[in-house]
Amino acid sequence: MNLALTVLNITAPVFLLAAVGFVWVKLGFEYRVEFVTRMAMTLAVPCLIFVALMNIEVEPAALAALSLASFVAYGLVMVGCFILVKAAKLDTQTYLAPLIFGNTGNLGLPLALFAFGEIGLGYAVVVFAIMAILSFTIGIWMVAGAGSFKRVIQEPLVGATLLGALFLWQGWETPEFLTSAIELIGQMAIPMMLITLGVAVARLETKAMTQAVVLSVIKVMICTGAGWAAATWFGLDPIAAGVLIVQVATPVAVTSYLLAEKYGADAQPVAGLVVASTLLSVLVLPLILAFVV
Repeated sequence: MNLALTVLNITAPVFLLAAVGFVWVKLGFEYRVEFVTRMAMTLAVPCLIFVALMNIEVEPAALAALSLASFVAYGLVMVGCFILVKAAKLDTQTYLAPLIFGNTGNLGLPLALFAFGEIGLGYAVVVFAIMAILSFTIGIWMVAGAGSFKRVIQEPLVGATLLGALFLWQGWETPEFLTSAIELIGQMAIPMMLITLGVAVARLETKAMTQAVVLSVIKVMICTGAGWAAATWFGLDPIAAGVLIVQVATPVAVTSYLLAEKYGADAQPVAGLVVASTLLSVLVLPLILAFVV
């Protein structure tokens, strides 16, 4: 009973905030996703990442191990999802990238914070940054046939990660007044991302949901297994291991749908995957947290 209550306390705020966005749209109120997303990804999230890394009290060796484990976990997920797509005779351009890259920002960061505290958030932003780098290079190549190293370098969240890692490595800290200001900006990120997630899901039009549900179930099995295998292989501590497993197991990101639209893939099946995997995560992520918290 105590475990169930603990898991509920962790997951309920996440899905309630997403529900706010969902209901907001259904009531007919305006919500400019492009503006909010740009503010979150250009300003709020980079500030959140920088402060989290600067303040995290973890040995650099532990963060290095988590970084390597993240690359290995995503490598395993890529192999597993590639086999799945080929075995099911699905279009690689449409299905592969969405099945690999989860919603580590909108959903993974809040879950890590609520489940594991500030240390967990620090770990989570490392996994999030690695996923973003892979998504903007290999992920875009999968969808469009061309990666974008220049785009990776230009992403504020990548710069914030590198700068935060430098401050962590050197033991530097920004002046207190500046830290407080950056923290205030960063605190906008999680509510904005969760509400926007609910808005985006509410606006998606989906078809052929049976296939999307089946693929979502297989995806979460592959991702959870890959996260656990990588965490075990690198001997991560319990918090780092839990964060890695949860982050890798997050549902299909809404950005996968936007990339499919932009680069000419079939966007409707991707929309179905977003909705199906997000709804499935309401059941699956609490179960995962019950084992890793």
